[in-house]
Amino acid sequence: MTVNPPAFDGHLVLPGDPEWEHARVGRVFNGRRPDRQPDAVLLANSAEDVRRGVLFAKAKGWTVAVRSGGHSWAAWSVRDGGLLIDLGALADLSFDEQTHVVSAGPAAKGGDVLSPYLEERGRFFNGGHCPTVGIGGFLLQGGQGWNQRGWGWAAESIVAVDVVTADGELVRADAAHNSDLYWAARGAGPAFPGIVTCFHLQTRPMFGALAHTVHGYELDEFTEVMTWMYRTHHRIPDNVEIVCVSAPADLPQGGRRRLFLVTALAFGDDDVHARESLAEFNTCPAIGRAVFVKDAAPTTLAQQREDQVRSNPEHWQYICDNAWIEGDDTAEGVAAVVRGIRPLFTTNPTERGFAIWMSNAPRRELPDMAFSLHTDAYVAAYTVYEDPADYRRNRDWVAEVFAHAQPVTAGQYLGDSDFTSRQLRFMAAQNWTRLRSIIDARDPEGRFHRYLAADPATLNVNHWELESRTR
Repeated sequence: MTVNPPAFDGHLVLPGDPEWEHARVGRVFNGRRPDRQPDAVLLANSAEDVRRGVLFAKAKGWTVAVRSGGHSWAAWSVRDGGLLIDLGALADLSFDEQTHVVSAGPAAKGGDVLSPYLEERGRFFNGGHCPTVGIGGFLLQGGQGWNQRGWGWAAESIVAVDVVTADGELVRADAAHNSDLYWAARGAGPAFPGIVTCFHLQTRPMFGALAHTVHGYELDEFTEVMTWMYRTHHRIPDNVEIVCVSAPADLPQGGRRRLFLVTALAFGDDDVHARESLAEFNTCPAIGRAVFVKDAAPTTLAQQREDQVRSNPEHWQYICDNAWIEGDDTAEGVAAVVRGIRPLFTTNPTERGFAIWMSNAPRRELPDMAFSLHTDAYVAAYTVYEDPADYRRNRDWVAEVFAHAQPVTAGQYLGDSDFTSRQLRFMAAQNWTRLRSIIDARDPEGRFHRYLAADPATLNVNHWELESRTR
């Protein structure tokens, strides 16, 4: 029986239509686009479109994939077969002056749109660092945003979500209503059994001042500086975001080359508080050998967003991976961690590639939500290139450096993962069991796509643990 599509406010695009390729991958940030081909793409223009789209897919016997901002490195939204519902038009914002809750569509860009909107109202939300990231996938995966070290994961600020279910019903989910969906929306990632059409987020008062410290070191200094960082980051005030980066940097005498950068961003009550919060960085034993030092310089969110755009050029080709790093606090434990992650920061094969180490210490107790795995430090490495012929070389490098870090790896974060390449633990075991039961109850027919993985049967297990079981 032929099933005709309903009347959409937006536009249904089919293979063979002139705009097909743009609808399929045009909003994918990563220039390394997949070959996967859905049966149709719905450019939704409203929550009602999303509801109609789910019911249409159900009638056709199609699965449903979802795209919010298009920043998934592995392009999880692009699947073979079924309906891709693109939420790019769902980006409206509204703000409640009494509760300070902002309501935002999933495609709203956290830095380019949401942050300036809130700044005008004296409020702040710790969205993603790259300003073009849509909040949908970012929040569903946990939300590693500005100063999550001190303020928590962005998903912790979700107070409610509006969700289209597998049955095509639009519901509100919060702590008291549809609480299973509310729990899952904070960390389930691309296997969330529904489509979020609006997030309701608790905002925080705008900070008073922002100060930025940056030390630039030669790569040969990595071991000494990173060892000091591990010994120090637990005692730095939690209003300071701490990120160490291997990346091309502007030199004081002109030119650019790769350096190891120790960066810290203090969100202060005022200028004095921001500067004082960064004092510990002047104790680095290698600071006298630094290529340059910027000490507690005043900055703005707008400047920080501009820096992020320069560091993350759109439509270049990226391959990346990540790990939650774990080791004990003994000298031997710290040495093992630093040795394990060193190649990520010193051997990147691409000129524009980069690696990050982000402090998560002192580790906070998480609320009851799907997101449940983190350690004191997080690392990710990215190759950034233009020529598709470089794919194999870069893929091999990423695999090699993370294999080297395996002895100190606890798991991975969904946001920088590609399960078609490497599968690790990303959620506590009891949370994983609970999430699967919610998915089974809410989407028993498998209407929504699950995780894109090489082996869906062995998700949420570190691959070397599986290998050891079969020996």
